[in-house]
Order: sequence, then structure tokens, then C-alpha cells
Amino acid sequence: MTTSRDFDGCVARIALDGDREAFVLLFDHYAPRVKALLVRTGSNPVAAEELAQETLLAVWRKAHLFDPTRASAAAWIFTIARNLRIDSIRRSDRAVYAEDQAPPGDDPPQPDAILAGVQDGQRVRAAMASLNPDQAQAIEMAFFHEQTHTQISQALGVPLGTIKARIRFGMMKLRAFIEREAGGRS
Repeated sequence: MTTSRDFDGCVARIALDGDREAFVLLFDHYAPRVKALLVRTGSNPVAAEELAQETLLAVWRKAHLFDPTRASAAAWIFTIARNLRIDSIRRSDRAVYAEDQAPPGDDPPQPDAILAGVQDGQRVRAAMASLNPDQAQAIEMAFFHEQTHTQISQALGVPLGTIKARIRFGMMKLRAFIEREAGGRS
């Protein structure tokens, strides 16, 4: 029969020599007990199995930190298991909390924003109607269809410089039209 002092010695041998036989002895004895404790304290069996393995892996890695004057191997191992379970709960709570705190989707537009959008659309259409057809076509292709100046030039069979000039002068006319409209409303 193995005593608690024997298990203390196993941890010491793991710390000193990386003794695999001592680890197997500890694992065989404590893994089922740690799992049972974790299941009794609310972990599902699969999570308890994983946490038990993590616990014994931590024992292997941290054996050099074990102090038999402060606690027995059993107390130390069960404390590691308890702490790993708490960390696991915190991680899952954090994930749930993160989902709860995720920013909601965009709020539905407010009626005044909808009206302003409609009015802006009307102003843009009126401004576009004030342009000559070549300027309106170049601006529409550039801004509404997101084509490059080169693509517009090729599509219309017009030199690139001409397209750039149509867009530039058309934008100047649009700005002037919208400024006049805004000035008349204030």
C-alpha cells in the first residue's frame, strides 16, 4: 500500500530526475480521483477528464515547486485541479460575457435620418441633372459604378485626359450647385 509520504517522494523524484515511473504511479493513483472530484463539483465527465490530465501534466511541469513542509502531495495536486477548474470556468464565463457584451448590430435608422437621406438623394439627382450629359455620365461611372478613369476612358472610347477634365469640371459644377442650394435654405 502506498502512503502519502510515498507520493510526496514521487513528486520529489519527478522534480529531481524527471522520474517517469514515479509519474506513472502518481498518475494512476490521482487521475481518477481528480476526475471524480471535478465531476462531483459540477464538471461534465469529458471536461473533468481533460482537467484531470491538465492537472497531472502541471504536476510533471511544476514538481520543482512542491514543498512537502507546506502540504502533502494530495493536497497540492487537488489544489492544482481546483485552480485549473476555476480558470476553466473563468474562461468559459469570459467567452459568454464577451458574447453578451458584443456590440449590437446597427440601430435601425431614425426617421429624421431617413428623411435627410431622401433629401440628400434628391439634391444629388437635381445637381446631376444640372450637368451636361458627358460630365454626368463620367461622374456616374466613376462614383456610382466605381470605375477607374482608365476604365471609363476605354468604355467610352474617349481620351483619358478628356475623362479627367469631365469629372473635374462636373465635380466643380456639383459643388457650386449644392452650395447654392444650401445657401438658399439657411
